[in-house]
Amino acid sequence: MEPTRLATDETVRLIASDKVEGTAVFDTEATHIGEVRSVMIDKITGQVAYVVIGFGGFLGIGADHYPIPWKKLRYSEELGGYVVEIARDRLEAAPHYAGDAPPWAEGGFGQSIHDYYNVPYYM
Repeated sequence: MEPTRLATDETVRLIASDKVEGTAVFDTEATHIGEVRSVMIDKITGQVAYVVIGFGGFLGIGADHYPIPWKKLRYSEELGGYVVEIARDRLEAAPHYAGDAPPWAEGGFGQSIHDYYNVPYYM
């Protein structure tokens, strides 16, 4: 008899970062708008700070990347992905970067994200 396998990458409340990456992202109209590219974790607090969402491009090439505070997403079991409850035009005007060169080291980029989404900057 095979031993019962423990869930190592997802429970009712927890999910491994590699399962979040690649998950579809939808707007409030249930339109697919992109996918999670990465999860950014604050090294000091251990909290998820941002989810970087890729929009546009073809097969991920040429996509723009939008860091969105984790608190601005909610998971929809019905859609099997995350819903961003932010108007599309506001989302498109948000701080972002192109390609694979995130400007995390640039002073103020993280603060600009939190200011834009009106979420306290705790880093």
